[in-house]
Amino acid sequence: MITATVFNHAGGAGKTSITRDVGYELSRAGLRVLLIDLDPQANLTSWLGVRGVTLSATVYEVATEGEGLPEPIEVHGMHLIPSQVDLALAETGMLGAPGSQLFLRQALEHVREQYDVVLIDSPPSVGQLAILGAAAADRLIVPIPTRQKGLDALPGLQKATKLYRRLQPELRVALYVPTMYNDRRSHDREVLAMLRDGLTPLGEPVPERAAVWLDSTTDGSPVGVYAPGSPVHQDVLRLTADVARALNLNVAVTA
Repeated sequence: MITATVFNHAGGAGKTSITRDVGYELSRAGLRVLLIDLDPQANLTSWLGVRGVTLSATVYEVATEGEGLPEPIEVHGMHLIPSQVDLALAETGMLGAPGSQLFLRQALEHVREQYDVVLIDSPPSVGQLAILGAAAADRLIVPIPTRQKGLDALPGLQKATKLYRRLQPELRVALYVPTMYNDRRSHDREVLAMLRDGLTPLGEPVPERAAVWLDSTTDGSPVGVYAPGSPVHQDVLRLTADVARALNLNVAVTA
């Protein structure tokens, strides 16, 4: 089992889309996939069509009391530990629990034989829940928009990663993923060139094709379910192949 946390402390980078759609394609390729939603905004949960989540179904008791993982929900061939808005209370609860930042990593040890891949959708922050997700990870996947805000976020990302290694010394970035790329914009091309010069390993850029992404989230389905064979689905397959190579997963990703 390998655990990868999709992390960027800035919002709107594409973390949730990557977690949902790469997870689905890895599951479709035959891997046993667990998704964990650590964001109290619960976008991953709702974008998979899951509603009516109770706090006990989230990682709240894992994070604050060191309990085992709750029973996951099965959705689109994957297992999901969902989120909801009250998970934000864990930020305070963790501060009063010594060692809490390692509780999720410890809980995942007990399901190591049940899954091949765990993908964690981290909240867009550097708070306790983000630390929980990073400390649980073997690797980080870092989406970076090909915009100035993506470049502006890099110093904070690198500082956060350095801090996280104090809890998990083996932690490293498996893949940086340029997102929201539009090759018709000179700004995007310039930012991508800067990312290629300064970051490694860097995946291929994920094009900006907003309509299908937005409609699939409304539908509560991965792109591969909502629009199989579409240009966006082809983008997802290329991204999934990049992630699989970065995580050393022995799996063939096909359309």
